[in-house]
Amino acid sequence: MSSYVQDVIEAVKRKDPSEALFHQAVEEVLTTLKPVIDADPRYKKYAVLERMVEPERIITFRVPWLNDKGEMQVNRGYRVQFNSAIGPYKGGMRLHESVTLASLKFLGFEQTFKNSLTGLPMGGGKGGSDFDARGKSETEVMHFCQSFMSELYRHIGENTDVPAGDLGCGAREVGYMFGQYRKLANKFVGVFTGKGVSFGGSLIRPEATGFGVVYFAQEMLKLNKGEDFKDKVCIISGTGNVGIHTAQKLMELGAKVVGFNDYDGAVYDKDGLDQEKLAFLKNLVFVKRGSLREYVKKFTKAEFHEGKKTWFIPCYAAFPTACENELKDEDAATLIKNGVKLICEGANMPCTLGAVKQFQDAGVLYSPGKASNAGGVGVSGLEMTQNSIRLSWPAKKVDEELHNIMVHIHNSCVEAAKEYGMPGNYLAGANIAGFKKVAEAMIAQGLV
Repeated sequence: MSSYVQDVIEAVKRKDPSEALFHQAVEEVLTTLKPVIDADPRYKKYAVLERMVEPERIITFRVPWLNDKGEMQVNRGYRVQFNSAIGPYKGGMRLHESVTLASLKFLGFEQTFKNSLTGLPMGGGKGGSDFDARGKSETEVMHFCQSFMSELYRHIGENTDVPAGDLGCGAREVGYMFGQYRKLANKFVGVFTGKGVSFGGSLIRPEATGFGVVYFAQEMLKLNKGEDFKDKVCIISGTGNVGIHTAQKLMELGAKVVGFNDYDGAVYDKDGLDQEKLAFLKNLVFVKRGSLREYVKKFTKAEFHEGKKTWFIPCYAAFPTACENELKDEDAATLIKNGVKLICEGANMPCTLGAVKQFQDAGVLYSPGKASNAGGVGVSGLEMTQNSIRLSWPAKKVDEELHNIMVHIHNSCVEAAKEYGMPGNYLAGANIAGFKKVAEAMIAQGLV
């Protein structure tokens, strides 16, 4: 490995020794950049890597709010504005008890490359809080969101930083945050994406990440195997927006989706999802916010496996769409043993480094989340465009643009990997293609 690359990795670990997730993300990206760094001495001369691993700005603040009992609660809020070399900061707001500065730095770092890959002018950022909406009333969620935005509003703007939803932050939370921003800033602008369609949101935005994952996987199969998804057995982790809409698009393409999971456990439905089951699942998750235990009560042929993920289920293709490091080394070994042929990430870094290596060594087609789950932020970019021109595009046009973005990302990954002697390596291709655009912008703009 290039000594320059290794020196930067070691410096990151020394500066913030407790930030393991951030270390993992930096190592995953930088280790694939060796041929790029070796070929162009400007990257070392202009300290591009050192600047790229350091956020431009980190904002942290307290979030006080009242619960339904009138008791004062306090959470911690963050916004990591990582890199704005190619456009305003863009990235979601994660609301979950697991949120830490380290997790948001990792997500903001990944977001920089992901946004670059879309071809749209968006920098990378991420934010959130250790607040968890599960078990909270509507009023409590609103109180938290309004308090959170009462501080954050002064640090964001339609040409500065445009947040969106993320894990634990859906349309409800985005609506409350945007409403508070509008009140405090006294203006109606496209400062948030993932908004409701009635107040500036884009059609297809809720479906975009899941649909985009499948569009990317479709291109992988077409190029590498000359196949499509008809009759392919697929499993998915997660039953949020990404997981359910991944399942929906797979079904539209003729695949058989037999496994999915939530916090409580995994469902194995050997007969596969159909339209009735998908409708039940959407209502269960998006309306009732219920557990998958209810699914097996309704569809009694399905099995519920308490506390498990779907990785034990034999399949052709697997789609991890939930959270970081959910697919571990031992899970990869199980999937490979059971004959998996394709892993397409719908979450940010859901596979451990060891799992990724196993997939690559076994010849399994593997795509990293920064490439295959970029459809969500791609349509967020399209929402920003619609807000700027005060127009709302029809669903068909947005879906066509999404498909074009995912084909562009796929081709960029393939071409970059081939150019630097790693044909078929989607991880290296995504990192290289995303890096080069940001790096060139940073060099052109000087030491800032």
